[in-house]
Amino acid sequence: MEKQDLILLPSHNQCLALMEAHGMLPNIREHSFRVMEVASFLGEALVEAGFDLFLPLVTAGALLHDLGKTQCLGTLTNHAELGAGILEELGYPYVAQVVREHVHLHHDISDTRPLREAELVNYADKRVLHETVVTLEERFADLKVRYGRTPEALARIQVTEVRARALEEKLFAPLQLSPLDLLRVNGEKFPKTYGKSS
Repeated sequence: MEKQDLILLPSHNQCLALMEAHGMLPNIREHSFRVMEVASFLGEALVEAGFDLFLPLVTAGALLHDLGKTQCLGTLTNHAELGAGILEELGYPYVAQVVREHVHLHHDISDTRPLREAELVNYADKRVLHETVVTLEERFADLKVRYGRTPEALARIQVTEVRARALEEKLFAPLQLSPLDLLRVNGEKFPKTYGKSS
């Protein structure tokens, strides 16, 4: 039995229902749809290049990566951990791990693959400013203005930027695409079904 057969995932409509149930703000929802598009675009290219990635996990993880964010606004609560905890309680441990790692990647020595689904979602999130695909340079310039209010916070953002650039090199090295090719995703419109759970 393949590992993929053992991975329990929420359906697209269940993801939308979870967004609704946890009060996800419309702007965070739109951001999540765009992160999903970027992660899927990149994931499909990497699978074509021969990488072992489970794309439905990428999609669900990207859609739900900010599941805990609305509840954490204005607090010091870690939204990645909150979202991951919600998903673990619902019986989705693999999606929970992707959500847990969308801000900072963990090194999982039990996963020997050269690329993991969590890395795709982490990178895709770093490429989407609000609901627009941008370069890493633009995204981190915005993060420094919004969150780099203390020297410590700025230093943390700079460390994250260095890691994101290294991840970008890793993801694109085997592809015929460049990071700028992801900007094409901006031209695609969200299907109407994205905003509604049925």
